[in-house]
Amino acid sequence: MTPAAVIFDCDGVVVDSEPMAFDLLATDLAAHGLNIPRAQMEAELLGGTMRNVWERARGMGADLPDSWVEAFYEKLYARLAQGTPLIPGIEAVLDALDAAGVPYAMGSNGSPRKMEITMGQHQGLLARFHGRAFSGQAMGRPKPAPDLYLHCAAIMGVEPELCTVIEDSATGARAAFAAGMRCFGYAPHGSPALAATGAVLFADMAALPGLLEL
Repeated sequence: MTPAAVIFDCDGVVVDSEPMAFDLLATDLAAHGLNIPRAQMEAELLGGTMRNVWERARGMGADLPDSWVEAFYEKLYARLAQGTPLIPGIEAVLDALDAAGVPYAMGSNGSPRKMEITMGQHQGLLARFHGRAFSGQAMGRPKPAPDLYLHCAAIMGVEPELCTVIEDSATGARAAFAAGMRCFGYAPHGSPALAATGAVLFADMAALPGLLEL
């Protein structure tokens, strides 16, 4: 069934920022005494806020100062500003939604500044989500709480159960299901954690319009 509205996560779904963020995070955590495999890092830290990362990394033995979150964000913003590509095929998905008259919004655990930096590099992308891109971090209720996605639905005037969420993390998928929404999980390399939530996984954005029955 075609959804009445679609809600996208940002990082890893619309903009391809996750590899750069995890490369920077791995280097930074190693400098603070925590060396963990990339797969473990992604499984345990993907989809959360940097405050969550700070808390979890400290619990795993990283010697992170209280000022780490703000300092890391500044380094991350600088790196992303050097060039953040879009997820291949995402613009065609948005074109298909526009053509079908299906509204869409964005709900991210990233900060508003981060979304502006990454999406602002691509002509027209910020305009496409103008007034419909929201930060769970700024709201004070990040995923896996459902508040962010419920807010997106309310802004679009669509009942939650008629919305479909596109996610790449288990944290985000849990938020979608808690909000009573269907969830498709973008996982080009597979994701056992995301699959375990019950999200319907797909590996290529070119398949998404068909999954949405556009």
